Amino acid sequence: MTTLNRSTCRRLKQLPQLPSVWEGDRRTIAAHLAVDTDGQERLLAKEEAQGECILWVDGSEGVVRAMDVVTENIGPEAIVRTLLKAIESPHSPAQPSLPQKIVVRDREIQFYLRGVLQDLGINIEYVPHLPLIDQLFNEFQTDVRAEPPDIPPEYAELLAEKARNIWRLAPWRILGEHQILAIELNCCDTDTLYVSIMGMLGEEYGILFYRSLESLKQFRATVLAHSEMEHLEEAFLKQDCLYITFEAREETLFLEEDEDIDLAHLPWSEIEASFGTLHPLEGLRAILHTEEAQLMIIALESLQRFFKASRKQLSLEEFPALNRRYRVPFPQTQGDPSTVTVQVKTLPEVALELFDMVENSSIDEDEEDEFWELPVPLLWDEPVPDNAFRSVGVVPWEALEQLRQKAGFYQAATEAIQPEGEGFPIILIQTSKPKAKGIIKSLQEAGGIRQIGLLSSDRVDLSLFLTGDGNVYVDPLDSNTLESEVIRSSWDELCQQAQGYCGLIIARGFQGASRGNPQPKDMLALFEARSLTIKDIGLGGLL
Repeated sequence: MTTLNRSTCRRLKQLPQLPSVWEGDRRTIAAHLAVDTDGQERLLAKEEAQGECILWVDGSEGVVRAMDVVTENIGPEAIVRTLLKAIESPHSPAQPSLPQKIVVRDREIQFYLRGVLQDLGINIEYVPHLPLIDQLFNEFQTDVRAEPPDIPPEYAELLAEKARNIWRLAPWRILGEHQILAIELNCCDTDTLYVSIMGMLGEEYGILFYRSLESLKQFRATVLAHSEMEHLEEAFLKQDCLYITFEAREETLFLEEDEDIDLAHLPWSEIEASFGTLHPLEGLRAILHTEEAQLMIIALESLQRFFKASRKQLSLEEFPALNRRYRVPFPQTQGDPSTVTVQVKTLPEVALELFDMVENSSIDEDEEDEFWELPVPLLWDEPVPDNAFRSVGVVPWEALEQLRQKAGFYQAATEAIQPEGEGFPIILIQTSKPKAKGIIKSLQEAGGIRQIGLLSSDRVDLSLFLTGDGNVYVDPLDSNTLESEVIRSSWDELCQQAQGYCGLIIARGFQGASRGNPQPKDMLALFEARSLTIKDIGLGGLL
């Protein structure tokens, strides 16, 4: 058994020993409440609330002398550490001192303390009940200030579903923050929500639902007029809106802490959605109450339908005037099912006004680029991870047939491909197994691949994937990743020999001997699709 150092015992013996009785205990925290450093009750963070609370209370004075929150696997030494705090550095108004007697309700703690404190002249006794500590914990359990859930439990699953659907639709790929939508719903004491999409720059992903257009404009105007932190903080807190934001789960950040994580490259399983509200008088509140949760569910469902129906029009360079009406189920747990008539429309004039605010402000060009998330229709560089291995090659026809049968996922061409020439032209993307599965899942959710292209010039080499939802994924290739100059220069000819088709292979194992040379067991997916040219998407002078 570990005992106190002699020097520690000498120091403690110099303190006065008062005729007092202290209660000590260690209990699992059932409520999110504890005693703060000044002896006052406080709300515990969730991670703290999963551990145990160690309390030392002066029964004679009726004050908490020391308190600690520890994890359940911490040994008995923790109760001694807290006791030494109670002796030498007690919470105010208590003064440093030794007790005459200590009472505990656990035999093991009693015997342990007797061994550790044997040189201090403190009597250690067992009692079945600790009146003061029992009273404290009973008050904690019934305290009306117990932390409410972030989301009403009855709506948690439905909100998570709506958040997942929005994440997979990724509206930030086609709309900038200034391209505002209006959702007219006339329910939950709200007439209209004004929607601003965040995420086109790949930094912060989320959606703001302003309760008034004035609040949105005022916030943008203040940000443009002031760069000082105190003004920005004040402008932030004066917003009147609901919000949903997306972040990487903590375990994902831990696993990839050495990498710059772009959330857009992560599957939904590694994303966490957060909800909350901002109001000039309430400030920031990361909690949704019942009516707010209902409003958020209706708004997200409306946006989901709108983007599915209007994605191609929204992808145009000019922000179009669109207006669509839906009947959305009203989220309720009791009573007969009901619906809400919702109208979603774009606000091109507001988008132009907000854009002009930037043009007419004193903000410099570099800051302007960072402030606005200007749309680049149809093009973005995901879902392929930056550190993936890319190569271009030809798969012999015999090997292609085997790959079709063994690949974990196979998207066949829309018509039979007759084997002509030396083989089937393919682009290979090789990365870790989890990331490979994430790419496959993202492409499946995008409706598969309709066309594949390899665009080469003296300036850049790009692979392009046109997905079923009308978007184009752009993946840059280093020149040295191309298998040979012959394949690069003959890509179009190889595709013609394959009746205008080519393929994408997603493989695992991008390190070690398998890098650039995946075996059949490593090939997780094969997509066959029509070849894509510059004329197909009008890239023109980009190359």
